[in-house]
Amino acid sequence: MLGITTTDSAKDLTDEEILIRAQAQPWIYTVLLERYQDAFMRKARSIVRNELDAEEVVQDAFTKIYMNADKFKPQEGAKFSSWAYRILMNTAFTRYQKKVKEGERFTYIDPEYEHMVADTKQEAVLRERVDAIERVLERMPGHFVYVLRLHYIERWPHQAIAEETGESVGTIKARIHRAKAAFRKEANDDETVTLLSD
Repeated sequence: MLGITTTDSAKDLTDEEILIRAQAQPWIYTVLLERYQDAFMRKARSIVRNELDAEEVVQDAFTKIYMNADKFKPQEGAKFSSWAYRILMNTAFTRYQKKVKEGERFTYIDPEYEHMVADTKQEAVLRERVDAIERVLERMPGHFVYVLRLHYIERWPHQAIAEETGESVGTIKARIHRAKAAFRKEANDDETVTLLSD
């Protein structure tokens, strides 16, 4: 049985230990908030590009992390930080996507990502196809959407994504390849998305 832990003594614990103990002793969860608050805000702000939205994203992410603590399984190569950042990024992307749909943000599509749809010079048609991309992404598994957005929309290199997730570059490249294939398969059901051959 775990002994009573104070927030001061919790500062010497690892992230993983704090997450586990916080389930029985919620007050020590504030230590994780203090450790990641600033970094989470910077990351969220870079995605949603709005201070208030970033604050809400971070708050939502911390809540999800705590509520889903039982789903985190400490093991070699699976750090708390990687797991927590995935939750933060997914929360931020979902928020940004919502703002795009509401017309409060504009989705930038990287040229390489745009190759997933037929090239066009007509802005109205491009916007329609951007919406089609978003519809396809909504139907895909979260881990595929995560790498597609990071690599093609945020333009992260493979190495950066690997460092962010705590996985190897080879694993990330393979996941992106599978994610693109999954995208094309899902897009076949959407008449507004015209795919190019590999």
